[in-house]
Amino acid sequence: MSRTTPVSDTHSKLGSLIEKWTRTSNQFGNDTGIPGLRLSRWEAPTPPTSYTHNASICLIAQGKKQVLLGGDSFIYDANHFLISSVNLPITANIMEASKEKPYLGLILELDLQEISQLIVDSDYSGTQNKEAQKGIAVGTLSQPLLDAFVRLLSLMDEPESIKVLAPVIKREIFYRLLMSEQGSRLNQIVTDGSHSHQISKAIEWLKNNFVKPLSVGELAAYSGMSKSAFYTHFRSMTSMTPLQFQKKLRLSEARRLMLTENLDAMATTFKVGYESPSQFSREYSRLFGSPPSKDIKALREANMV
Repeated sequence: MSRTTPVSDTHSKLGSLIEKWTRTSNQFGNDTGIPGLRLSRWEAPTPPTSYTHNASICLIAQGKKQVLLGGDSFIYDANHFLISSVNLPITANIMEASKEKPYLGLILELDLQEISQLIVDSDYSGTQNKEAQKGIAVGTLSQPLLDAFVRLLSLMDEPESIKVLAPVIKREIFYRLLMSEQGSRLNQIVTDGSHSHQISKAIEWLKNNFVKPLSVGELAAYSGMSKSAFYTHFRSMTSMTPLQFQKKLRLSEARRLMLTENLDAMATTFKVGYESPSQFSREYSRLFGSPPSKDIKALREANMV
């Protein structure tokens, strides 16, 4: 007779797998042999850090994390997942972690094309809502969804099977997300004509063109909306104005360039679309808590990259 494994036991299994693959590697985030899957481990709470968060689902095996989107706060732990339906500039911090009980988490990027196909294949009949929903939400983690993630991570022990089996397990994960209380959010983002889909087009444009001057009217027209409707739904989905969104994209990219490509602040200023070095330094300090050179030095000393 089969017995349902308690959620706590499955969390333990998930935690052991994350622990195994992050024990000796960089804490900031670890790519894996499974496309779109990253693991992380932290042994102490972290200060708020700003970065661009991709459309994804995030799970925690141990610990607690807070994500800030504009003025909204989202807190999740081992019993909940965080889902982001679009790429968003966020601020996040680990709330609970220690050497004895490190924070152990994972991020799996969403495949919106696969989700769109699942909607067709499953004859999805969930709640239809044209209005734009917040781009981030917290959901309750179900046992079947947790089980699927354990099976996905277990494939890292048999890399020869990843190419064939990982897409199958990912498809199951996306299906279970679609059948959860967050299904309507995913349905919206891939449905032509919904406000979420229209705003997601604008977000994708901003992601690829954030160095260019921003015209809200032109971006609204590109999205197929009036300027007033676009502004309203953009704020509903991102908790920011388009200009605030662009600014966070620019500053997050600036930080990445200085960290990974060793650009100095002056060169970075113009590369991300700023015309004034003093304005760049001022807005960078406001977002990250210290001027560019001091922030980058602290990050390197903390071995975050």
